[in-house]
Amino acid sequence: MRRLGVNISEKYNLGVLDLVPRLNGATAEQALQQSVTLAQHAEDWGYSRYWTSEHHDMDELASASPEVLLAHIGARTNTIQLGSGAVLLPHYSPLKVAESFRLLAALYPGRIELGLGRAPGGGPHATMALSGNYLQHVSKLPESLAALTELLEDRYTYEEHPVTARPIPELPLSLWMLGTNVKSAEFAARFGMGYVFGQFMSDADGTEAVRRYREGFIPSANRKEPEVMVAVSVLCAETQEEALSWSLEMVERRRAVGKEITTQSDNISTSTSTNERDDANENEVQRHYAGTPAQVWNQLQQVCQRLDTDRLLVVTTGPDYERRLASYKLLANA
Repeated sequence: MRRLGVNISEKYNLGVLDLVPRLNGATAEQALQQSVTLAQHAEDWGYSRYWTSEHHDMDELASASPEVLLAHIGARTNTIQLGSGAVLLPHYSPLKVAESFRLLAALYPGRIELGLGRAPGGGPHATMALSGNYLQHVSKLPESLAALTELLEDRYTYEEHPVTARPIPELPLSLWMLGTNVKSAEFAARFGMGYVFGQFMSDADGTEAVRRYREGFIPSANRKEPEVMVAVSVLCAETQEEALSWSLEMVERRRAVGKEITTQSDNISTSTSTNERDDANENEVQRHYAGTPAQVWNQLQQVCQRLDTDRLLVVTTGPDYERRLASYKLLANA
């Protein structure tokens, strides 16, 4: 059942961004089942979307193919939006991406969101094994984005011959661009996409990128107005001490295994009022918000106000599956 009453969270459009982490020695099978569980609970708790990422040859993540996992989760949920955060377009043919996500959109009408990214998503050898010369591919991203949008609007031609991405769903999917800088924002604006600013992996506060996006936005067939989401790393607990302890536990665990998952900086800070933070630089960008739900929401509201959006995509990677679920529940019920 969805939560009752008026909460802070009900003023915002909350979503989940799941990196499908393999926590505490979990197998890939266990990590994927936990993703299903998370999506189901998120739907019950009132989250509007579940997105999953794409990474390659990363031992701690089980998220190489967003479209496959989304098909599985779609069959086990009812209403929650399903999206990729993100499909790394430089690796792929725009036609194949359009076909895959149109198939999802036909399976789950009105629920599919295609989020695109331009990062490699893995180390250099995995990147080369996946698609060859990545730098060459990423340099052609404008052409790939143009082809993809034409395919999704049924106006693409190859050698002057029409090519259609089939099946054609009755309800079109939603197209978004994820990024951490002005370049991704400009691509989103140019092709009439929604824009997701990745606060959790950026050294910038997003103000300039979002401004460029809104000022440069060109309406497209499926989006007439600019739309902004911000992706944030969060860990909520009943007490501030627990949230900070758990966040530091996650950092130490990554250091111990020599892995680095880009979800929190190692400089963990709690979500407290400004005068409680120890000599904090007021211009420092905070990548990770840890604290009680009230403390975290105080910070998230400031982020939303700064970027003029009510859409949040929340990343919580641990420290274990039980506490990850608890964090998402606490945030939604605040």
